[in-house]
Amino acid sequence: MNCPYCSHGEQKVLDSRPARDGDAIRRRRECEGCGRRFTTFEEPEKPRLYVIKSDGSRQLFDREKLLNSLLLACGKRPVTAERLEAAVVNIERDLMDGAELEVSSSDIGEKAMDELFELDSIAYIRYSSVYRAFDCPGDFAEIVRRMQKDARKKRATVV
Repeated sequence: MNCPYCSHGEQKVLDSRPARDGDAIRRRRECEGCGRRFTTFEEPEKPRLYVIKSDGSRQLFDREKLLNSLLLACGKRPVTAERLEAAVVNIERDLMDGAELEVSSSDIGEKAMDELFELDSIAYIRYSSVYRAFDCPGDFAEIVRRMQKDARKKRATVV
């Protein structure tokens, strides 16, 4: 690996520690050429996961696309970047645990909604409105009614 600043090929590792819930190694390095420090992440190569789109086309799974869609739904909401990153990790792990290396975009959307349901109700509604293509106020009212019903069920089982 070459230094990102001067392209020198020799560095020394100053610190190594687990990262991303143990799925990667974070290494702090110092270039022996220019003396600048930088961080690298080392992780095992994962099998390629393909997404089957609604039109039947296939494309590689893009975790950044998923993260950006969750960020958009959580805009101006009290959901931290760490919680969203954890949600993406959960979704990815769930997808990779399956036997198939192809997954439908609808499966990813459902898993994203499940994660958002636990994180923030407003973000869940926002994501649902786009994912399920709401086209009238009644669609919003229906999802709010279902959420209220689920909340009552949860409270009843806690008591």
